[in-house]
Amino acid sequence: MANVREETMMFRFGSEENKAETIIRNVCKAMEEKGYNPINQLVGYLLSGDPAYVTSYHDARSQIRKLERDELLEELVRSYLERNK
Repeated sequence: MANVREETMMFRFGSEENKAETIIRNVCKAMEEKGYNPINQLVGYLLSGDPAYVTSYHDARSQIRKLERDELLEELVRSYLERNK
């Protein structure tokens, strides 16, 4: 076997984080407009995986389901750490 790599390769396309950030912002805005507390609702969704925690207003439920929950958590942690250095 020629040239077998032992290390794990990692590829990240830069707009992926921006996509998660945009979705989180849009979803939070829709929840606020409907009178929901976006923090409580997002925590409920992230813990349970139940999309019913997210309003369908402005297509927020469909938007948030475009990302895996771990992607959403990654973006939230990244954003928190960047702001609290």
